[in-house]
Order: sequence, then structure tokens, then C-alpha cells
Amino acid sequence: MKAVLATDLSAASEATIENETCLECLGRIGIEEIHLVTVVPSNVHAGMPGMDFEKRRKNALGRYRRVIEGAGFDVETHVVRGTPHRRINGIAETIGASLTIVGSRGKSPLENRVIGSTARNLSRTAVTPLLVNRIERETDEPAVVRKHLFQRVLYATDFSKNADQAFEAFSYLRHATQEVTLVHVETPKDPGLSDDDPRDRLTALAARLEEWDIETRTDVRRGDPAEEILAAEAEYDPTTILVGTRGHSRLRRLLLGSVSEDLVARANGNVMLIPPNRSV
Repeated sequence: MKAVLATDLSAASEATIENETCLECLGRIGIEEIHLVTVVPSNVHAGMPGMDFEKRRKNALGRYRRVIEGAGFDVETHVVRGTPHRRINGIAETIGASLTIVGSRGKSPLENRVIGSTARNLSRTAVTPLLVNRIERETDEPAVVRKHLFQRVLYATDFSKNADQAFEAFSYLRHATQEVTLVHVETPKDPGLSDDDPRDRLTALAARLEEWDIETRTDVRRGDPAEEILAAEAEYDPTTILVGTRGHSRLRRLLLGSVSEDLVARANGNVMLIPPNRSV
């Protein structure tokens, strides 16, 4: 499996790349080849006085490459120009990546309405599963918040087709996962949804995980999906929240305040998003 690891060469990105435990987790789920990608903004030109961004970025990627190769991965580097999330998605699709990884410090509640960061844009547009690796906020020398990326997973489902597809990610995550909390949030139902008891459906999913000797628990909540998923994160302290990027409601997925974007902005730990119509 191949992964794209996007970096802006910031301290937050460096924390993601240089954490040995995070790299070990990627190896456990089957990642063998990592493509390091950094994007030079379109409005920055090589001829600008005192600025050679391509050269500086190539030198930095060379250091990162040695770290990742030392962890046992094959590595390719890409310095490209353009809009970050578009170029990252383009490279991921071109190489047939199974995963895109980006570090993010997240945003304060006041800033959640501002859509513009690479992580937030990728949460809308990713063409592969996207792992947002949470980095410490408000520190000059940040570290990753959860070193064991997939050790404890909180899987949130509305039983949509995309949510079912997100669950299938356990086919490879299970090699690094010890505990899973399965959460469903009851909301006013969209037309055509099943009347099956959500507890029974979560229990059936839990049984599949237990066949892999993964410890499971189930939790059915009522209220706003994003708020309740974040409340479950606070209660169970997972290392990663796993969720599909599209649900049943066509209206909800058109709103800027979608569940997946809220989680990327506000979750304390890592968030893994599975887009629709893709398989690994």
C-alpha cells in the first residue's frame, strides 16, 4: 500500500514525520511506500528576491526522507506548485495511494467557521482515505497528540453506504487496533432509513470485530451528530475517530458545518475520513 504524506515543512508537519510510533503504526496497517508532498503556493515565484522555495523545500524533504527510509519505507518526494489540497489529491490519485496523511493543530471553536486550511479542504475533497494526525496546539515545539494512531478507534456510523464502507477499513486497521467503540447518533430520520434497532446493528458490527480479537463496546446517543461524537471522544479517549465523509442527508453534506469538517476542526485526537466510491 502507498500513502501520501503532505507537509508544509512546519513544526507541526515535522512532528508527524519524525514520530517513530506513528510510522510504526503505518507499517502495521500495510503501508510500504510513502510519497512526501509539499506544495509551493501559486503566488510565490522563484524569481522573488532572496527566495528559492523549491530548493529550500527539496532540502527539507531530503531530511524527512532519510527519517522515513530509516523506518523501513520506500520513499518518493514531490515539490509541486499550486493549490495545496488540489495538488495533494492529484498526486494521491496519480500514484494510486491508499491513504493521505496530513498534520493539523485543529482550530478553536471561534475559528471553526473559517474554511481554508489544507486539512479542512481535504476533508471535503479527499479522493483517498484521509488521516488527520492531530498535533499539539499553542506550543512552539509541538508533538503528536496520539502516538498510537489506530490502537483505540471510535467508529461513528449512521448506517449509510459510506459509513459501511468506512467500517471496511478495519480489514487493514485491525493489524494495529486493540479496541473499538461503535457509536450511532439518533437524529430525525431521513426518508427511507431502516427501522431496525440501532443497538442490534451495532452489536452485529461488534461481532465482526471480535472475530479479530478486538475488544468492542457500543453506544447509541441522541442529538447533534458532531456534538455527540465529540462527547463520545471525550468519554472514551480513542486515538482515532473513524467516519465516512457522506451520510444519508443530502442537505447535511452540502452545509459547511458538515460532521466530518467539524470533527477535523474540533476533535482532540486523530480523525480518519473515508470518502465514498473508493475502495482500498
